[in-house]
Amino acid sequence: MKKTGWKQLALGIAGAWLCRISIMGCYPFVPAFFAAVYLEEKGRWLLSMGMLTGMAAFLPITAIAKYAMALLLTGTAIRLSEWVDRRCYTVVAALAASGGTMALSLFGGMFDIRNQVTAAAAVCEALFVFGFTILAARGVHLFLEEPEKGETDVHVRDVYQEQKLLNYARSFEGLSKTFLSMSRQTDTKTEDLGLLQQEVAGRVCSGCDTCAICWAPADYTMYGVFGRLISNMVQNGEADEETRQELKAHCRYAGHVEREAVAVFEQAQMNRAWYNRLLENREVIAQQLDAMAYIMEDCASEAKLIDGEEKRKISEIRYRARECGILTEEVHLYRKNDGHIQVILKVRSRWGNCVAMKEMTKVVATAMDLPVKPHKDTRTFVGKETAEIVYEEEPAYHAVHGVARLIKDGASVSGDNFSFLEKEDGELVMSLSDGMGSGDRACRESELVVDLLERFIEAGFTKETAIKMLNGAMVIHGENEKYSSVDISAVNLYTGEVSFYKIGASATFIRHKNGAVECFLSTSLPVGVSFEMEIEQAKKQLSDGDFLVMVTDGVLEYLDTESPEETLEEMISGIKTNHPGLLAKKILDQVMEYTGGAVRDDMTVLAAAVWKN
Repeated sequence: MKKTGWKQLALGIAGAWLCRISIMGCYPFVPAFFAAVYLEEKGRWLLSMGMLTGMAAFLPITAIAKYAMALLLTGTAIRLSEWVDRRCYTVVAALAASGGTMALSLFGGMFDIRNQVTAAAAVCEALFVFGFTILAARGVHLFLEEPEKGETDVHVRDVYQEQKLLNYARSFEGLSKTFLSMSRQTDTKTEDLGLLQQEVAGRVCSGCDTCAICWAPADYTMYGVFGRLISNMVQNGEADEETRQELKAHCRYAGHVEREAVAVFEQAQMNRAWYNRLLENREVIAQQLDAMAYIMEDCASEAKLIDGEEKRKISEIRYRARECGILTEEVHLYRKNDGHIQVILKVRSRWGNCVAMKEMTKVVATAMDLPVKPHKDTRTFVGKETAEIVYEEEPAYHAVHGVARLIKDGASVSGDNFSFLEKEDGELVMSLSDGMGSGDRACRESELVVDLLERFIEAGFTKETAIKMLNGAMVIHGENEKYSSVDISAVNLYTGEVSFYKIGASATFIRHKNGAVECFLSTSLPVGVSFEMEIEQAKKQLSDGDFLVMVTDGVLEYLDTESPEETLEEMISGIKTNHPGLLAKKILDQVMEYTGGAVRDDMTVLAAAVWKN
C-alpha cells in the first residue's frame, strides 16, 4: 500500500478511536474530526467506515442516531459546497458540523427522552466542534501532505548547473585576461630603432658598391649617422640640417637614404596604429567576455532555494489554495541576491473550472505574509491545465511615466529615441538617446542605442557593462561615425533609490514633493567616439511624490539664457501637476515660448512620478 493509503487508513482508525471520548455525555470529537478529514477529499470512504465502526462499538444507540445524522449533514454540506462553488472553505465545514450537531442536540429529544441535552451544553458542544474542526483541518492537511517529488534531485541538478556555469565563467575570465595581456605601443623602443635602422640600410646600402667600406667593422661612423637619422625621424618626422650634412659627408646617396628613412618610419607608424587598433578590438572582445563571465556568475548564484527552511509557508500555500479550489502540484520558494522572495508554483483547478488569478495571489500573499504580484505575462485564470505562476515580492513604490516630443522643423522623424523598461525585479529603467544631427540617420543611430541597451539590461547585464559593450560595438563600427548620447535613470522601486548613468547626455532633474528641484549635469563624450570613455554616475534617494525629468539637449540649447539649467529648474518647480505626461507637455510648451515657436532641434522630455504603494 502506498504511503498515502497508510495515512488514510490511520486517520480512519483514529476516527474510530475518538468515538470513545465522551465529554458530559456528548461526543464532540465525532463530527469535528469527520469534518476536518472529509475536507481533504482523499480516503473519504475509509474515514466513513472507520467512524461508523467506532460509533457502533462505543456509542449508545440513541447517540449513534444523533451523530450519524450529524455526519450525514456535514458530508452533504461539504459536497454541496464543492458542487456549487467548486470549493469548500474550512469554516463552511466547521459551521456545518457544529450547526448540525447543535440542532440535533436541541431538537433531537425524540431519540433520547430520558437524557435531554440542555441548551447550554448544546451550545458548548457546538463551539467545541467548530474550534476543533478549524484546528484539526490544518493538522490533517500537514499529515496527508506528501513531500515534493524530486525535490532532492532538483537541488542536486541546481548545484550541478551552478558549478557548470561557474566553470564557464572562469574560462571566459581567463580568455579575457589573455586578450588584455598585450600592451599598447605608444613610444618607440630602443630595439625598434635598431630594426628601423636595419630596414633602411637593407633597402639602400645592400646594393651599393661602397657598402663594405662604409659599414666596415672597424668604422662605426655610419652606425652613428644612421642612429641619429632615425632618432630625428622619431622625434620630428624628418632629419635636421646637421644630420643631413653629416649624412652627405659620408654617403653619396644621402637624399635617397633620407627618403627611404621617411618611408620606413611612416610604415612603422602605420603598423603601430593598426596594432593598437587591433588591441582596441581585442579589448572590446575582452570586455564582452568579462560581461559573459559576469552574467554566468550572476545566473549561477541568482537565487537560493529555501524550500527546506520554509516548509510551513509552503504547506500554508497548499492548504489555502485547496480551500479556493486550486491544486498545487509544485511550490518552490527562492531568495534572490537582493534578499527578496520569489515564489514559483505549478497549479491547476481542482474541479476543472476557472478560478480567478487574484484568488491565487491572495492565497500566496496571506501565506507568505508579504505583498506579492505575479509576472506581467501571467494568465488571468487558473484552469484545468497545469500552469506555472511566478510571484515576486511587491515593491514599496510604483511609478507612473509620460513623454512629450517635438520634431525639428523640416524633419520627418525625430533623432531622439527613448524607452521605459519595467523589470520583474522591481526596477524602472528610463533610457534616452540623442543621435548626432537630426532626421532619419540620427533616428536610426539613437534607435539602435536604445534597443541594444534595453536588450542588454533585460538579459541581466549591469548598466555599466551594457554601456561599455554598446560603445565597443560602435567604436569597431566607427567608419560610419555613429555617435549618440546615452542617458539612463534606473529607479529601484523597493528602496526608492535612483541611479544615473550619463555619456554625453543632457541634464536630469528631480522635483521633490516640496517643490525643490535638483539638477545632475554631464560633461562626457557620446558613445562611439572613443574606446576609452567615462561613464558619469550618481545616486539619489527619491521619496513619495517625487518627479524625475530627463531631457535631450534640444530642450536646453535654445533657451537663450545665461544658465539654461537654472531656467528649466524654475519651469519644473513652477508647474503644478501630479501627472507626468502633463508635466512633460507643459515643459515643452514653456520652452517654445523662449524659442518663439521655432523647433530648431529635436526635443524630448521624459517624466516619471514615484508613489508609495
